[in-house]
Amino acid sequence: MEVEDTQPLISHLIELRKRLLNCIIAVFIIFLALIYFANDIYQLIAAPLIKQMPVGASMIATDVASPFFTPIKLTVIVSVFFAVPVILYQVWAFIAPALYRHERKLVMPLLFSSTLLFYVGVAFAYFIVFPLAFGFFAKTAPQGVQIATDISNYLDFVMAIFLAFGVAFEVPIAIVLLCWTGITSPDDLRKKRPYILVGAFVVGMLLTPPDVFSQTLLAIPMYCLFEVGVFFSRYYVGKGRWDKEQDSES
Repeated sequence: MEVEDTQPLISHLIELRKRLLNCIIAVFIIFLALIYFANDIYQLIAAPLIKQMPVGASMIATDVASPFFTPIKLTVIVSVFFAVPVILYQVWAFIAPALYRHERKLVMPLLFSSTLLFYVGVAFAYFIVFPLAFGFFAKTAPQGVQIATDISNYLDFVMAIFLAFGVAFEVPIAIVLLCWTGITSPDDLRKKRPYILVGAFVVGMLLTPPDVFSQTLLAIPMYCLFEVGVFFSRYYVGKGRWDKEQDSES
């Protein structure tokens, strides 16, 4: 009896190992394809700051090995970034057999849309927020202070901003899940619009540099995404419970 109980666990572990290996192989293949362009990739990421730096200023490396390891670190992150569709497919393939039919109908579109929204959030930060934020920092530097950002610190900063904006753009997914599970409803969310708007500006204040333009650039898209989530959530409200009852009956 104990042997029969351990067999499903072992098979799940083997399947999990297979999916993890597939993810690692995908990231490794992309990394090998990009490693030759590591310095070019870093220059692309650093371009928004370099354009805003005073004439004659440049980025610096305070650590001896950082000029070599920092571009490689960025290349690894970019490889994972590009491998996200493969990783999500492996996650889906692993959990799909354990899901109800109604859960499968919801999870796959959510995986795709959440990935797309995360990419959009990162692109928004790079093309819109970075130029304004770095321009603000450059103009507010005290007189006599030369801007010379360390390449490693810069990478940590931009990765944190990318992550913040990527997660912030997941607002519609969170709203759909809340309405689908019955925790809230579109009507309740519409009544709380004033609070959501204030909350969006508070989040914008916490995640962006201390200027009105950057805060607004995050707050307005977040509120618009809230409205998008409310619009689509009406198709899912209460549906999770109903579909679960239908699956249990069948």
